[in-house]
Amino acid sequence: MSVEPAAGSGPGPSQAALNDALRAGLAEATAQLDTLTDALADAVADPRRSGSLDADRLHRHGEAAMLLARAVAELRAAQTLLDAYAGRSAALQRLGAYAVARALLSLDASFRAEVAWPGLAGVEASPAASGLALTPAVKAAAPAACGPAALDALWPLLAEGGTSAAPAYALSSDHDDIRTLFRDFADAQVAPLAEEIHRHDALLPESLLSAYAEVGALGITIPERWGGQFIDHRSMAIATEELSRCSLGAGGSVITRPEIASKALLAGGTEAQKRQWLPRIARGQEIVAIAVTEPGAGSDVAAVRTVADRAPDGGWLLTGEKTWCTFAGRASVLLVLARTGSAADGAKGLTLFLVPKPPVMAPADDRSFACDDGRGGTLSGRAIPTVGYRGMHSFTCFLERFWVSDEHRVGDVGAGFALQMKGFAGGRIQTAARAVGVMEAALRAALRYSRERMVFGRSLDSLPICRRKLCDMAARVALARQMTYAVCDAMDSADAATRARGDHDASLVKLLACRDAESVTREAMQLHGGMGYSEEFAVSRYWQDARVLSIFEGAEEVLAVLVIARALLRDRLATRAASADRAKSAAPGGQP
Repeated sequence: MSVEPAAGSGPGPSQAALNDALRAGLAEATAQLDTLTDALADAVADPRRSGSLDADRLHRHGEAAMLLARAVAELRAAQTLLDAYAGRSAALQRLGAYAVARALLSLDASFRAEVAWPGLAGVEASPAASGLALTPAVKAAAPAACGPAALDALWPLLAEGGTSAAPAYALSSDHDDIRTLFRDFADAQVAPLAEEIHRHDALLPESLLSAYAEVGALGITIPERWGGQFIDHRSMAIATEELSRCSLGAGGSVITRPEIASKALLAGGTEAQKRQWLPRIARGQEIVAIAVTEPGAGSDVAAVRTVADRAPDGGWLLTGEKTWCTFAGRASVLLVLARTGSAADGAKGLTLFLVPKPPVMAPADDRSFACDDGRGGTLSGRAIPTVGYRGMHSFTCFLERFWVSDEHRVGDVGAGFALQMKGFAGGRIQTAARAVGVMEAALRAALRYSRERMVFGRSLDSLPICRRKLCDMAARVALARQMTYAVCDAMDSADAATRARGDHDASLVKLLACRDAESVTREAMQLHGGMGYSEEFAVSRYWQDARVLSIFEGAEEVLAVLVIARALLRDRLATRAASADRAKSAAPGGQP
């Protein structure tokens, strides 16, 4: 929900004063979210164990937990954007202020909505009655930041393409060189094929896959010592963004599977496995697909039922059904998560395996495959028709006592869940970058069409309501992009605690960016009118592709409630319990 601030009168504050007011507003909102976190922590606390969270109570307050997660992501992104644009051009600082003000006002409206907090009914300190109680400084600054005059001042930046120019990315010269490399590659190699691949649900051609290997895209998450081109996570995100700008399914998503597999191998693989697999993945000699999801185990990874039994003569026999295995037909190896323990073992009973298979290439049937292990075991798959995200085909795969050697086990027996989560952290930050790329494509298409489309004798982009939509779209792109970069930097930190926070925050930015991708592509489609609903313009593809982003790599609800909110609330309860214990110990006689 967006709130239009009242028009101000007289000259507005300076940019520095405006930024200071917005920082004060962010601090105030953060403090009030802290109060909300305390209230929600009380509501979900386990009455039987001090400092612990009750899972049933968390589910009962799931709606409030979702809003908490989104609010935390929104505020973190706003703070990150202000920091990233500090000292930049006046135009970019205006964009930053606009984005932050719109975020604060929108959050305030969400908090005030009577239906927004049913999970906290009767809980003390619920903010539903008072909203964010924005500071007077923010209320005074809002018209200058995002009112009609601010919209007019910001518009030249969009009209002249400034949001797609290098300064808007706030990159170092080295990172901008990477952006230029992958921008030019995507425009030359991916863009010409994107529409045909999507409209015909075609498999990306081998020539494009080879080009990805040559430019270093397949090894961008693999360290140089293992034959890759990894520099840092920000470089990976930049490359992903540029490729996704031209195609989600045949562009940025091609990097995802090597990203997830390489992180698992780097974390749990033996030296021999790293030597064998990582250089070949980086060169495109091995194409990986991820086989984790099952019909009854999607976001609940610990519920995986595919089993791996020890074979009498050594190795393992894998039996089960996997689904949403993207690129499984063309892949030459599947990374399979299987149960080596009992169901009662939960996550501790899961193990990762590399399962080699013959790749299926055109002109063969690229929508199904079948092979055997030479011992009577079989592996087969069939493609799942999808409305978007096309170029690699997603498969349901069936394993029937399919044999793999113990040398293909990754990590210790029972360590598969932890290794898979390590891979998923990389997949989530990469998915945020994919969302940014799709949003950028939609924004550029909307700006171009609005400039050319004439209505009632004037261009569409001359209408204030359309300009507001376009500026809001640019703001959401900037917020998601800069938060993605900041999380990437945290994941590369020399400090272990900062890296751990980066892994967690990958879920936070994934939540923010993927939901915003739906909104931005929807508005881009709306600005195209009837032509947006046709297949004559690429904007319909962006909208179809964006919809999947909030589903894979951790469904939106699971990330918000069971990853982000649960971690925040669990940490709050543990911190409070530890503080109470210290106070008790410090009291005379050990009594409070």
